[in-house]
Amino acid sequence: MKPILFQGVATALVTPFSDGRVDYAALKRLTAYQIDRGADALVVCGTTGEAPTLTAIEKLRCIATVAETANQRVPVIAGTTTNDTGYSVKLSRLAAREGIDGILAVAPYYNRPMSEGLTSHFLSIAEGAEKPLIVYNIPSRTGCEVKNDTYDALADHPLIVGIKEASGSISRASELAARYEGRLAVYSGNDDQTLPTLAVGGKGVISVVSNLFPYEMHLLCRLWEEGKTAECLALHRELLPLMKAVFVETNPIPVKAAMEALGFCSAEVRLPLTAAKPETLAKLTEAMAGLLG
Repeated sequence: MKPILFQGVATALVTPFSDGRVDYAALKRLTAYQIDRGADALVVCGTTGEAPTLTAIEKLRCIATVAETANQRVPVIAGTTTNDTGYSVKLSRLAAREGIDGILAVAPYYNRPMSEGLTSHFLSIAEGAEKPLIVYNIPSRTGCEVKNDTYDALADHPLIVGIKEASGSISRASELAARYEGRLAVYSGNDDQTLPTLAVGGKGVISVVSNLFPYEMHLLCRLWEEGKTAECLALHRELLPLMKAVFVETNPIPVKAAMEALGFCSAEVRLPLTAAKPETLAKLTEAMAGLLG
């Protein structure tokens, strides 16, 4: 059985901004908060971190900030990939020098590669950085779905260790967990599908909600692992309104608005994303009310 990068919840960290610049001090505080509140791993410079609008220098400094603050207490997984394989390899190699534990590699967008291209893309990144890699399948954003023929070609490679499945299909997550059991760990890419994914053999979630409530998302996974299914279901239902609310506008617009409301960091996002609508903040406030006690 292949070792996995993490089990439980990995927080897909937001990237805090202040007056258009990355707020590295706030990122350091958020990282420390996540670890103190039980996050099992951290993902930096992913979708939630607005990676497409970060420069290479900003990405590397964000990765270094999180890795240094984590100080090996939890695995740090870096989003270092684009639709350019060569650039992705170079950035991943540089990120590896900052002490990360793994790479989250999104399927290439726009290019529409065939299976052979996808396989070579992921292998080139993993082998170039010499770090374990989680394949990130999110066809709604990339227009490129990773299918079984690609996973079949990757599953026995020692550095390809997992799948972030964000297609939105529990049937697909179930199929992947069964087909690649012991070879590729399957993680939910959608907060509201955390419990169903665990139920079909998944290992956890890469979560947006855990920016706000890391302990609760960690507990959700732990309760399932401990066989406390009734308690797990009750917590899932308690979190579900917020799981829905953080996606009423494009991620990470809502979660950043909620984080500003709770005093974590600014709600600022970079264009082409724009500020949350007042009705979005109202939905978030209502959804968080019960969780805040």
